[in-house]
Amino acid sequence: MRTLTPAVIGILVRRGADFAAAEDAVQDALVEAVHRWPEDSPRDAQGWLVTVAWRKFLDASRADSSRRHREARVESEPVSGPGEAMDHTLQLYFLCAQPSLTPASAVALTLRAVGGLTTRQIAQAYLVPEATMAQRISRAKRTVSGVRFNQHGDVATVLRVLYLVFNEGYSGDVDLAGEAIRLTRRLAAKTDHEEVAGLLALMLLHHARRPARTDPDGRLVPLAEQDRNRWNTPLIVEGVDILQKALVRDRLGEFQAQAAIAALHADAQTAEETDWVQIVEWYDELIRLTDSPVARLNRAVAVGEADGPRAGLAALAEIDSGLPRHTAVAAYLHERDGDPALAARLYAEAAQLASNLPERDHLTRQAARLNVELRSSTITATPNPGC
Repeated sequence: MRTLTPAVIGILVRRGADFAAAEDAVQDALVEAVHRWPEDSPRDAQGWLVTVAWRKFLDASRADSSRRHREARVESEPVSGPGEAMDHTLQLYFLCAQPSLTPASAVALTLRAVGGLTTRQIAQAYLVPEATMAQRISRAKRTVSGVRFNQHGDVATVLRVLYLVFNEGYSGDVDLAGEAIRLTRRLAAKTDHEEVAGLLALMLLHHARRPARTDPDGRLVPLAEQDRNRWNTPLIVEGVDILQKALVRDRLGEFQAQAAIAALHADAQTAEETDWVQIVEWYDELIRLTDSPVARLNRAVAVGEADGPRAGLAALAEIDSGLPRHTAVAAYLHERDGDPALAARLYAEAAQLASNLPERDHLTRQAARLNVELRSSTITATPNPGC
């Protein structure tokens, strides 16, 4: 049903229903399907849903006095039969990525209309009350209700929405990272675009490291300390293959560049074997494409690994110190440069600035570790008066 939902909504919108009414009608049809299909499963599931959803839409139109002008379409109700051959899922992706929507609303609408998730599931994933999420989705549907089906956003907006879904990670009973991969796979199957492939490769390569990102107690494990035997090798192989096919087309985009960096990390058997020089070169490409402050911050770390911590600190000095995680990067580079006292203070400051609990816990533990080492070295270096 989740696979069929976006296509059925698209067909109703194409026939003249506004987005909000089409989505409501399809949800009503799905409820009826849940009750009827176990005992009487249709041979053409999509055709059945289209027929029932169109009837639901017409019933709602008749009941609404403000929509009397739609009565002329009542007699055009399609007969039951095979669903339309055209798949409107791709158009639905773009419809949900309207520039007029806020990023949060675009994500919620995409998960609802294209992903087929319930309002409750989306609310749980974002850790907000169901009523709050219902209002957000309703506002988004009203925003796109007057948009014609051929007036959609560009592919960059669609990819940004999917990337936002992926970065939300997972909570509740919905794995948003897995859901983002599922949706991006569907988009990649429907469009021949190298940046769609680049985003899919990036997601797969990052997702492959997920089992090793936390220890049994749920604490963050830095990349250099992760058990690489726990990485998902089939996902890495698939991601690298998708990326290579995209790169040979010689139309580089930001997601391909990010995926190339992730692939270099995945290719290293140990942290010491990481090709940091090539990673710096890919960050240079990414900055050329996006001029992203976050990319510059990550590049400073890579420069610190490739050319030494002093070079990394020099690169960091050129970046706005108010950027999130700037203090954490400074702490790491100063520790590597042999200044544990400054690094401990910066780790503690970074912990106070952290936006989530696991990151705050990790940075606090880093500060505590260095403070213990400093106290230990002070005790060792102090002469014993009794000797």
